Amino acid sequence: MKFSVTLLLAASAVEAHYRFSRIVVNGVAEAKEWTAVRQTKNYQGNHGVSDVNSQDIRCFQMRSGTSTATIEAGGTLGFIANAQITHFGPLSFYMARVPDGANINTWEAAGNVWFKVASIDAVRTAGGWTWPAFEKSVVDFVVPKSVPNGKYLVRVESIALHQAQSQGGAQIYLSCAQVEVTGGGSGSPGPLVAIPGAYKANDQGLLWSYHPVRTSYTAPGPKVWQA
Repeated sequence: MKFSVTLLLAASAVEAHYRFSRIVVNGVAEAKEWTAVRQTKNYQGNHGVSDVNSQDIRCFQMRSGTSTATIEAGGTLGFIANAQITHFGPLSFYMARVPDGANINTWEAAGNVWFKVASIDAVRTAGGWTWPAFEKSVVDFVVPKSVPNGKYLVRVESIALHQAQSQGGAQIYLSCAQVEVTGGGSGSPGPLVAIPGAYKANDQGLLWSYHPVRTSYTAPGPKVWQA
């Protein structure tokens, strides 16, 4: 969707929020919320996280996991937005491999363990900006065939920029799913970053200007791993 200044201003007034509480594996959606997805603190209010230094920016979890989904490398893994993605901005997917012997249900994924595996970024056009994730109900990516076998936390992150004219205005909607990858390869994912730690509050990717309209935009965080 293309955004003029008028449309962007209208979008800034929208108060609808969303959460990612179910996953889709190769087109098959989970029947219930919070099955493979760790239950988040916004399970009732759908609000986002604005403090990039908060521990909530990692998985926003209220309860540790109870179930783990399985996907073969090369398959498509998606997250369902319960009320569509109602704010414009970039969307990223991160993965963190659970150490052998650790319990995926309680592993916290602290430290430099996360890599960005895919993204849905802004597109600059002659008429303005296109945000491909906007108004989507399902966002997904292909798990690279070279991802090593093992258990992972898979993190979806939608950065809403409609109120991001000043520092701290960006709203981040996120959750983490517990997934086991089979049939993988011998790749070395990276760069590895810590969450929190990968973003700074004054990152240009967490700010948005209506006047003047931005002429360039790069999402915050590391580059997508080139598998």
